[in-house]
Amino acid sequence: MKLMFTHVNTAEETAEIARLAAEIWHEYYVSIISVDQINYMIGKFQSVQAVTDQIHLQGYEYYLIHDHDSAVGYVSARKEEGKLFLSKFYIVKEYRGRGYASQAMEFLEQLCQERNLSHIWLTVNRHNSSSIAVYEKKGFRTVREQVSDIGNGFVMDDCVMEKEILIGAETI
Repeated sequence: MKLMFTHVNTAEETAEIARLAAEIWHEYYVSIISVDQINYMIGKFQSVQAVTDQIHLQGYEYYLIHDHDSAVGYVSARKEEGKLFLSKFYIVKEYRGRGYASQAMEFLEQLCQERNLSHIWLTVNRHNSSSIAVYEKKGFRTVREQVSDIGNGFVMDDCVMEKEILIGAETI
């Protein structure tokens, strides 16, 4: 199944991102961080207002991932210093394990090639071993760890991972 990646432009699409975020975060992250931190992070980073601000004020691009007519996940990224920062990459539970991460990674690598960006980099909770394993399988490597204070007594305890992107026949 070939996925469709729809650039988020409308209030309805932004609301769909926020809905997916709440669903995915409450299902996936309860074994990694507290429910209080999940709720705080959804409000701060994944609510309709937060996503709207990221798109209009911070230069992020959001893409809904569709399998036929169903939204199965989303990605968010922006250009930073000649690289693509992959800020968000989420797939709904019932659609995981179907190769969708591979298709999404191909989409992101194509964005890099079109924009002449040398790497994709991301942060991932250092206790999120299943996602780290997926990123490693896709060619990412951990370049450092970082702890970021996000307010309200919470921190993000992350690995920073990066992947070089082949442009034409060369690695940039």
